[in-house]
Amino acid sequence: MKKLIAKLLTSLCMAAGLVSGANASGVGIEWDKFPKDKMTDMAALQNGAKLFVNYCLNCHSASYMRYNRMRDLGLTEAQIKSNLMFATDKVGGLMTVSLDPKQAKDWFGALPPDLTVIARSRADGAKGSGADYLYTYLRTFYRDDSKATGWNNMAFPTVAMPNVLWELQGQRGAKFGEQADPHEHGKTVHVFQGFEQLTPGKMDTRQFDESIGDLVAYLQWMGEPVQSQRFRLGIWVLLFLGVFSVITWRLNASFWKDVK
Repeated sequence: MKKLIAKLLTSLCMAAGLVSGANASGVGIEWDKFPKDKMTDMAALQNGAKLFVNYCLNCHSASYMRYNRMRDLGLTEAQIKSNLMFATDKVGGLMTVSLDPKQAKDWFGALPPDLTVIARSRADGAKGSGADYLYTYLRTFYRDDSKATGWNNMAFPTVAMPNVLWELQGQRGAKFGEQADPHEHGKTVHVFQGFEQLTPGKMDTRQFDESIGDLVAYLQWMGEPVQSQRFRLGIWVLLFLGVFSVITWRLNASFWKDVK
């Protein structure tokens, strides 16, 4: 148990370090709002799980999540084995990867963080939730030949991760321009003006945004699989406490009514 807690804290610290690195880079882009209705859409969560194991689980692990937990998404063990398990044949096994940490550091400059609680670790009170960050981050990659991977990102400049979803989105370039610096007279600043589509992808913009919404919904669910049940239970608890408060108030009045 101590080892498990230590590994989880290490993953959280790594994720937090990446966030602070992004903030230190002067990120000015506003985060888009993640479509929260997907958290109650089982079809969206199932598609998000499919995208996760096909595009994320090659490098990033989710080592605190078991495959069979996806039964909570309405999937059977047979469906999980047939469609979502590529690294193991044990449906009760953890979602780990075989990527060698040393090779990962040589290739990317850093070990890809564990994604089990990534949506919870990326929240920023000033900008939005961790889901908002991930939804923005995964949709704002662009080609940048000055980077080792050939890719850059508007939400996380100089990120080491390439755009693994480029076949779905297509390749995009970013357009930048100059404008007067509002803080210093006579100087100009480099500003983002939008994206340009360089090559088409398998999906159009609407389809890609929908898919990213599904993927982020799964990442959010994975950080706390019982979140929806907790919310529902919380409502019933509050209702019970409200009714019980009325009952105790009337009982108290009845007990003390003859006391002068």
